[in-house]
Amino acid sequence: MKSKKLDLLKNYNLYCITAENLSLGRNNIEVVKEMLSSGVKIIQYREKKKTLKEKYKEALILRELTLQYNAILIVNDHLDLAKIVEADGVHIGQDDYPIEVAKKFLGEEFIIGVTAHNKEQAKKAEKEGADYIGLGPIFESFTKEKPHPPIGIEILKWADINIKIPVVAIGGIKENNLKQVLENGGKCIAMVSEIVSSSNIKEKIKNLMKIMEVYKNGTNNS
Repeated sequence: MKSKKLDLLKNYNLYCITAENLSLGRNNIEVVKEMLSSGVKIIQYREKKKTLKEKYKEALILRELTLQYNAILIVNDHLDLAKIVEADGVHIGQDDYPIEVAKKFLGEEFIIGVTAHNKEQAKKAEKEGADYIGLGPIFESFTKEKPHPPIGIEILKWADINIKIPVVAIGGIKENNLKQVLENGGKCIAMVSEIVSSSNIKEKIKNLMKIMEVYKNGTNNS
């Protein structure tokens, strides 16, 4: 079951992350409904501002929605919330709980994703048992309050050769640089503002998936 879910992270798929503060007045539920109905299969619930009760209520709804659409739900940071709502996994940063602690708390069937900003962190996360790595920011990104400097696109080629678990490219990826990411070894692509800040989410996802489909089918000749 877990391996089947992880297959989504190995293929050419969009990994969509919530950011209500960037969603043009729409709430997380509305945005995720648009994502799922557009064919997105990977949702990360990332919410820093709300109370635990509000996050719990929201995450419960997102869990139901992702099940309806046969998509996976990853919860950012909160191991307890991920476990309570029976999400598919959790994503942790470099300053969060160690991977072994997350695995012990959540169990082996939970997907554990880890942020990495360089080659050393990526190798360490893989060695310690992460199921996938969120590698970035590839480009300059303003989604976070204290953004990490961009690490560049070349690291994706390195990761494609040296990292055996799935790698999710993240950070400043837009429709106008997506081809560049795919050409340099990116497969699973995480996006935040490019999607949630779009006035027409369905149209934006359609355009992004069209670009990715070319690489998925191996028909890119550039």
